[in-house]
Amino acid sequence: MPILVEIAGWLGALLVLGAYMLVSTGRVSGKSALFQWMNALGSALFILSTWWHGAIRSMVLNIVWLAIGTAALVRIARQ
Repeated sequence: MPILVEIAGWLGALLVLGAYMLVSTGRVSGKSALFQWMNALGSALFILSTWWHGAIRSMVLNIVWLAIGTAALVRIARQ
């Protein structure tokens, strides 16, 4: 199980960093579903990893990050 949590954490990091890179280079919009999905999934994987490691402050940050991404995805879906 610990190896799966580590893989999840690294995948989450890659997704969040990849989303940031795509927006920063102008390849996708911050309002795009792709950007929001990458952030939401990345933060969800971070939540698992930070919970496992007992990093509560980071876990709370990622719960908020996930809520923001989920709200944006709901807004996108309604449009």
